[in-house]
Amino acid sequence: MTVRTRFAPSPTGYLHVGGARTALFSYLFARKHGGVFVLRIEDTDLERSTAASVNAILEGMAWLGLSWDEGPFFQTERFDRYNAVIDELIGKGLAYRCDCPKERIDTLREGQMARKEKPRYDGHCRHRDIPADRPHAVRFRNPDEGVVVVDDLIRGRIVFNNDELDDLVIRRTDGSPTYNLSVVVDDMDMGISHVIRGDDHINNTPRQINILRALGQEPPRYAHVPMILGDDGARLSKRHGAVSVIAYRDEGYLPEALLNYLVRLGWSHGDREIFSLDEMVELFDIDQVNKAASSFNTDKLLWLNQHYIQHADPQRIAHLLSPHMGRLGIDPSQGADLKDVVVAQQARAKTLVELAQISAFVYQDFDTYDEAAARKHLTAAAAPALGRAREALELLALEDWDADTLERTLEQVALGLGEKMGKVAQPLRVAVVGRAASPGIGVTLELVGKEATLRRIGRALGHIAGLGAAG
Repeated sequence: MTVRTRFAPSPTGYLHVGGARTALFSYLFARKHGGVFVLRIEDTDLERSTAASVNAILEGMAWLGLSWDEGPFFQTERFDRYNAVIDELIGKGLAYRCDCPKERIDTLREGQMARKEKPRYDGHCRHRDIPADRPHAVRFRNPDEGVVVVDDLIRGRIVFNNDELDDLVIRRTDGSPTYNLSVVVDDMDMGISHVIRGDDHINNTPRQINILRALGQEPPRYAHVPMILGDDGARLSKRHGAVSVIAYRDEGYLPEALLNYLVRLGWSHGDREIFSLDEMVELFDIDQVNKAASSFNTDKLLWLNQHYIQHADPQRIAHLLSPHMGRLGIDPSQGADLKDVVVAQQARAKTLVELAQISAFVYQDFDTYDEAAARKHLTAAAAPALGRAREALELLALEDWDADTLERTLEQVALGLGEKMGKVAQPLRVAVVGRAASPGIGVTLELVGKEATLRRIGRALGHIAGLGAAG
């Protein structure tokens, strides 16, 4: 049997990280078993589905690198097929028309709830002959007896009694097919062998199995993935921070870091933490996923992201960093090679946003100094070192403006002053960077360039002079 999985999001919003994890598990299972990964857009909710949401889903999947083999298929393009199946079920007596008004259904359910019974349709229209030209919905005739057994690949055996299941609506009064019918027909037509989805769908599973069997089909295998919780134990939502895949991209996370984090939410391979996508394919299997819900830990994701930034190809990081520099109003082509900046800084940042922020000094002057750094290092006592440094740096030719030469030049300045290197380097660093942390002083000055370095030293000396005047 060829393994065929599917990811079937509804385009009613962004691609949630919970959905991304489900997509990842489906992708990995298909790839591990030499199968096919299908992308299907379940857009039958015509009021809430939008083209923008479809684009957000496709963009998120592409950014994560989860390439699909077939699709994307859109349910709204398959209404004729769904209606043909519904008519087939009606013709076989396995579905029936229902014209019960909403008021009757509401009254029925209110009474059942008052009696502490499970709310369900009472089959009022099962034996009524309602003309097709009268306004009506269509209901599936659920079996009255027996059980539905689901051998879930994650949760184990789950048994449902048929007498607790509704005659669910499979076509609305407006003629549109419902979710449970559309999913069944799609999984049947697309030959889906394994359905991996969130555990919020568990109650849909017996209903879908009964429809499949009514159509003479053997159901796929099911695996229901536990939900993701926030750090407060509630289901992960916007109030916990970023939850959309694209938001994490925009906050400066790498796709491989997010994938690595998501695969570890409910699955493990010993104590190992770091997995490439190829390694995930090799090692992952769905029956190893934990039954319990997993809690989202942003600190752990940040740790992973920092690891991937530090160990990634600097050229690739430069490519990903460029738009974040642009959001700061910086054109990286106007200054040091961005790859060289990444080499100097990539061990210092947890996200690309942070990497852009701490690297902005290379390309643009700053308005203010870090207060504590300026108070400690831009003092009257530091003015001679800054002045001598400026004099020595002015004498360097542009072709000599490299990290090694700059380091040697400043060491000579310190030697001439009878001071340790730090007494020259730290005031100079604050003058040029605006804060007390940066790469080595030679690398820092090389990246900033001669003109901007001298300009900023002059500004720092003016700042010190201003302090003296104010005193």
